[in-house]
Amino acid sequence: MKNKSVDVLLVGAGIMSATLGALIKEVAPEWNITIVEKLGSAGLESSDPWNNAGTGHSALCELNYSVEQKDGSMDVTKAIKINEQFQVSRQFWSYLVNTGQLANPQDFIMPIPHMSLVEGDKNVKFLRKRFDVLSGNPLFAGMEYTEDTEVLKQWVPLMMKDRTSTDPIAATRIETGTDVNFGTLTNMLIGNMQDKGVEVRYNTKVKDVTRNSDGKWDVKVQSGHRKETITARFVFLGAGGGSLPLLQKSGITESKGIGGFPISGLFMVCKNPEIVKEHHAKVYSKAKIGAPPMSVPHLDTRVIDGEESLLYGPFAGFSPKFLKTGSFLDLPLSVKPHNLVTMLLAALKEFGLVKYLVGQLLLNDKKRLEDLHNFVPSAKLEDWDLLVAGQRVQVIKKGGNLQFGTEVVHAADGSIAALLGASPGASVAVDVMLNLMKDCFPQEYPTWEGKIKEMIPTYGIKLEQNPDLLKQIQAETDKALKLNL
Repeated sequence: MKNKSVDVLLVGAGIMSATLGALIKEVAPEWNITIVEKLGSAGLESSDPWNNAGTGHSALCELNYSVEQKDGSMDVTKAIKINEQFQVSRQFWSYLVNTGQLANPQDFIMPIPHMSLVEGDKNVKFLRKRFDVLSGNPLFAGMEYTEDTEVLKQWVPLMMKDRTSTDPIAATRIETGTDVNFGTLTNMLIGNMQDKGVEVRYNTKVKDVTRNSDGKWDVKVQSGHRKETITARFVFLGAGGGSLPLLQKSGITESKGIGGFPISGLFMVCKNPEIVKEHHAKVYSKAKIGAPPMSVPHLDTRVIDGEESLLYGPFAGFSPKFLKTGSFLDLPLSVKPHNLVTMLLAALKEFGLVKYLVGQLLLNDKKRLEDLHNFVPSAKLEDWDLLVAGQRVQVIKKGGNLQFGTEVVHAADGSIAALLGASPGASVAVDVMLNLMKDCFPQEYPTWEGKIKEMIPTYGIKLEQNPDLLKQIQAETDKALKLNL
């Protein structure tokens, strides 16, 4: 047993740990940081480009971020917040590009139109109302709306080809959307940190997390037969679905009563160049009744390692694993006396979700093709392969309430924190990690704000209320990220 002491220990080499490490290394370059990852490389779980849809989530096309109220009004609060958060990510990435720390941004971010498309009277009215509210907001400038099938044939020719439905149809489009390869970005960020002396240990599994009498944390890790204890002033559990079991091991009060429910995803993938060239957009629709927000159907153009393909889905599935590389015992072992009631209440409250998941599990290739036909009427099964995407663990809070967003849990003294949940996660990682730093390092944070404003010029400013500044920042980040070529 060896011992090592660090200022910061990041568990998991995904986009969240990479973002937090990159931020801390900028504001506190003298701090000693170590990253441990149980797999053999960075970004192989939820950050891997084949394990997520790669949407630069900015609420340009995701309809579940806009909610129609009982009085008929449209609440776009969440849409605005997520868009503002994505602007923060763009600024940080641009700073790293402009300072020579990230090269070739086109390797991880590409311009791609974001669209919403719906059918049926009720859905068309919803989309029109959403457009009327958002199109006047500077964050959504340039959004177009149409119910004209001839226009749609220009926007999404593959989706309109052989379409025979006579139901009303409508779509919005905004050309400033992006496709993001978070796996590549993660590896770039971690590689840059290694150049600055950050130690990254792969094939290293965390076995236990315990608090010392002095408030620091002893984290027992194992790599092969080598066992070691790493003592850290601050620990971040950014291991995706693997964060919950580690959070429970910490024993902090804030972890009590929290449960997790894993949902797996499947995508249909087309790499036939003749078909791929007919579609150039990320097109989102509305979730089916009973479906979780993360299962909103969408047809996406993806650019991964320079190759274009189409992804359709996701189809939901169930596995008790909390990670693709996890254990079938993950879910049962996560049930503790302190969260048993939480889990039981969730089972009662979310019967509709359970029914939906059972239905998804019963789908065969023919049924999935029928689902795809709603988006691509001319699709043939031989052109589409089935891909198992990443595992997502939805947070269950006290009272049995299932959360479908990105959740951060940290100890009262800020010495340990964990990130749980799913979308919009990766896209808003910079803003989420800045808030974590503010909560966990209250003494240091005020001294860091000058550097933070250098990296993110609009830090603390609502861009929605400053359209001229928003336009300037978007032009600058477009140039840095090579999105205007």
